[in-house]
Amino acid sequence: MQIKYLTLFLLLSTTVCLKAQETVTLSHYLFPDFQPGVVLLKNGVRNNAKLNYNAASEEMVFDENGKTLAIGDAVLPQIDTVFVADEKFIRINNKFVRILIDKPEIDLFVEHKCRLIPPGKPAAYGGTSQTSSTTSYSSILSDGRVYDLKLPDDYKIIPYNVFWLNRNGKLQSFSNLGQLKKIYRDKKKLVGNYLKKNEVKLANEKSVEEAITYLENN
Repeated sequence: MQIKYLTLFLLLSTTVCLKAQETVTLSHYLFPDFQPGVVLLKNGVRNNAKLNYNAASEEMVFDENGKTLAIGDAVLPQIDTVFVADEKFIRINNKFVRILIDKPEIDLFVEHKCRLIPPGKPAAYGGTSQTSSTTSYSSILSDGRVYDLKLPDDYKIIPYNVFWLNRNGKLQSFSNLGQLKKIYRDKKKLVGNYLKKNEVKLANEKSVEEAITYLENN
């Protein structure tokens, strides 16, 4: 009964919906398809659902009888943890982040995002120019509804990560190695030596996790 109630509540409180799942291009989704998952509320209620994460709209979405719905704003503050396949998500600064390290002394999270690059515009001498600015869904769709249309094929989707590190009781974010060095300014030499010997790519969450683990243990 609790599961049915939450499903109804999600339907009532969601703001966007998809006409048909097969019209969606999943390249901007974290998982290749919808995965078995659980939405755990702060009151202890657990609710099963088929879940995925949309990195373009930065929403946790679920499949409801062939339609894809975003978890509504009224439900989001009640969420404790979202389990998708073998991954765990929580909310930080009103954003879903995936847990990479969860230890008493250190927490590391990754926020999955993506840039939408619009198609090139006609330029002089028959060429094309591509704007360097990114485009959000709201500017693509005039009514601001995310899931009614397939993302145009001539848009490029570039995924990227923002990491959140809870160290010494202070939550800080980094999206490049320079910012990571500033966080570990107290271990400047150690960081420098590690980065010389190891290739740390922010697109590779595992390499970042290994770097943080090393820096914390040495």
